[in-house]
Amino acid sequence: MRRTPHLALVGVGVTGALVLSASPVAAKPAPASTTPGIVVSDGMTQPVFSLADAIEERVYVETPVDTDGDGRRDRVAIDISRPRETATEGFKVPVIFEHSPYRKGTWGSVPYHSVLVDDLPQNGLTRRAASLSAEDETQGAVTKPNLPGQLDDYYVPRGYAVVLGQSVGTGDSDGCPTSGDQAETLGTKAVIDWLNGRAKGYDANGAPVKADWSTGAVGMTGASYNGTLPNQVATTGVKGLKTIVPVAAISSWYDYYRANGLVVAPGGYQGEDADILAKYTAGRARAEGHCADEMAELTEKQDRITGDYSKFWADRDYLDAKKVKASVFVVHGLNDWNVRTEQFAGWWDELAKHKVPRKLWLHQGGHSAPGNTAAVTLPDGKTWTYKQTENRWFDFWLWNVPNGIMDEPNTVVQRENRVNTTYANWPDPATREVKLAFGATDATSPGSLIAGKRPKDATVEQSFVDNGRTLSPNALVAAPDVANPNRLAYLTPELTQDVRISGRAEMRLRMAIENKPDANLTAYLVNYGPAGSTVAPTVVTRGWLDPQNRKDAARSEPLKQGKLYDLKWTLEPKDYVFPAGHRIGVVVFSTDQAHTLLPLGGTELRVAPKHSELRLPVVGGKKALAF
Repeated sequence: MRRTPHLALVGVGVTGALVLSASPVAAKPAPASTTPGIVVSDGMTQPVFSLADAIEERVYVETPVDTDGDGRRDRVAIDISRPRETATEGFKVPVIFEHSPYRKGTWGSVPYHSVLVDDLPQNGLTRRAASLSAEDETQGAVTKPNLPGQLDDYYVPRGYAVVLGQSVGTGDSDGCPTSGDQAETLGTKAVIDWLNGRAKGYDANGAPVKADWSTGAVGMTGASYNGTLPNQVATTGVKGLKTIVPVAAISSWYDYYRANGLVVAPGGYQGEDADILAKYTAGRARAEGHCADEMAELTEKQDRITGDYSKFWADRDYLDAKKVKASVFVVHGLNDWNVRTEQFAGWWDELAKHKVPRKLWLHQGGHSAPGNTAAVTLPDGKTWTYKQTENRWFDFWLWNVPNGIMDEPNTVVQRENRVNTTYANWPDPATREVKLAFGATDATSPGSLIAGKRPKDATVEQSFVDNGRTLSPNALVAAPDVANPNRLAYLTPELTQDVRISGRAEMRLRMAIENKPDANLTAYLVNYGPAGSTVAPTVVTRGWLDPQNRKDAARSEPLKQGKLYDLKWTLEPKDYVFPAGHRIGVVVFSTDQAHTLLPLGGTELRVAPKHSELRLPVVGGKKALAF
């Protein structure tokens, strides 16, 4: 979808660059030398404004929320950098806005929850990494004009204002943090309202301040939590928010801290939860002081006992794009086990459902951005770096530069060889679901994974014992051709050609718990080398389920010991190529030391392969899965 440009062509320079003014075109345009304007070359704004002369100011924006209950509306602190011409020549500019709970004053060592479910005391102090990107740096003494990070360094010279905000309840802002709910959303939205003249702003002395230099067009960006806030605000449909670029961002906090009824941890942060994150962003003095009641309420309502979906999590779920008016450029790492890939995939699907203009860039990294120099060559032969692509995206949606970016393939996927490749969409339109049946010859030996007719030996039932806290996931996926009492493994024959999956794999498992009322349930999809090879296994994706939530993530139902139940759950979405000569494997076990709570070992589980299967999203379908 394209929008009608609201900026007029003022002049063409001798280099072929376009100069665009923020004012409507007159019948006889003023000379470019007397009218400030952006310069566009090859469809991208150029750095023609002086960063050294930029204007910086601090404003406190009044929000509609009172998160600390003191009877006054919270104000959020924002820092602005804009071209000098916005003050001297009346030049109006659009805004690139990054809001963050990490700017300053965080609690460096927050006590985490214990993940030993038979042990109530907390398990010591753990420090959460505060940032992904340079924009998340703590504010401190800097040489003016220079906001923390690189957004102002890059975009102010290109004719944008940059706004760095501090979330409600953090840094220099008022209130208490609420970890992703509507109050946090409205506290962020207020900044866009102020930039459009709909909210009040004040300087440090309490004098009113207006954003009379703003065109009202706003683009939000950021990574991790800073990228989650744009998702939140976009769902409000706020007028003036033209586009967002969420990087490694959350779309559902339930899927961040829970999985199908299980309490799970983001990768590397065992024991963290919504309350821990709120305490971290608040800082210790605020968290243990006037926000102590709010922190206690988060701890109670997040419910680490059942892991069920509830109103608490529904209030922190943004998977409803019916009000979204902004375009969305989604960026995510395919190996991100902090903000897992369902976060981008669920959001991407929802945007498609409501026909939101969108673009996707997937890379081989983890919880990070692709890197500014990562490049992709388009079908027309032009090569653009990731930063240039981001720049062109903002130019199109905020300055209405006619650069054709919406006519390009909407998906970039970095392949395993680190080459960025374009696709028409994601998942790949050629993807088809392929059913792989389980087979087994005895109770514990590795079984088979076959496309097509179910193996004759599938009637054999198999069993394993939960290792609890003793074996790491790496130990459980190792040696797939050898029986392991703590897991079950099923493998395809060696592939005769490369096989690409694109989308969500689904586990369908008939299983019983023999001696306990419940258990963790984990499945890993693994790339294995040929039988007998020394090729190290690669975990492609994984997923978890609480069997008590077999019908609904919002409702736990008791299990009868020894009874077989039909369970199904999706693994984290993935785009991956299994090389020819390798084998596709699925490993089923109970406790995942990297993500789930850690009970004592000894839980016995039984699986019926005859009624179990793995469903893979194979590009090209069954014909492409050649053995």
